[in-house]
Amino acid sequence: MSENKVQFAPFHAVNQFMLPEYRQQVIQKVLSSLDQLSPERRGHINSMINRYVKIPGFRNSAQAPLALKLRNSINVFESHADFTAEILAGWSDLQPELRKQVYEVLKSRGWELLPEDTDRTKLPGFLVRWLKSETYEEIDATYQLQNPDIGFNSDDVRLMAVWLGGRLPYDMVEVEKDEE
Repeated sequence: MSENKVQFAPFHAVNQFMLPEYRQQVIQKVLSSLDQLSPERRGHINSMINRYVKIPGFRNSAQAPLALKLRNSINVFESHADFTAEILAGWSDLQPELRKQVYEVLKSRGWELLPEDTDRTKLPGFLVRWLKSETYEEIDATYQLQNPDIGFNSDDVRLMAVWLGGRLPYDMVEVEKDEE
């Protein structure tokens, strides 16, 4: 019976695949650009900051200076799946061109994806199965081939692939089984 069950890793499991410096860059990008996000996304993030991030001297942590929010948000990103999902969604929303490009790369490689604009924060987490043939290096190479005039950050392309694909490379498989 367990063979037919879909397995998910919580969103904060992505931390096992992120370097600390890069994690900080992602969180900082979102927190410093909250005003560029939709009111709904901004509201969700601020609400979670107020709920989870405790900053001495602030009743509402969302009102704290960026440096304090950033420093105190890193542990929350590492331990609260819902906060991680909102930050990743905000990060994705701030980079619509990269999102579109990576989406096209994954589609061209045969990935079955939810529509690009799907709110992935509503999912239970990341699927844990990943095709062995879909290495980060192969995804990077396809990205560069399809977007030769665009400089790219490999970490950004890889994180976007994880976010859009809804998968983490835990269980490396030769062929994809039906995960319904």
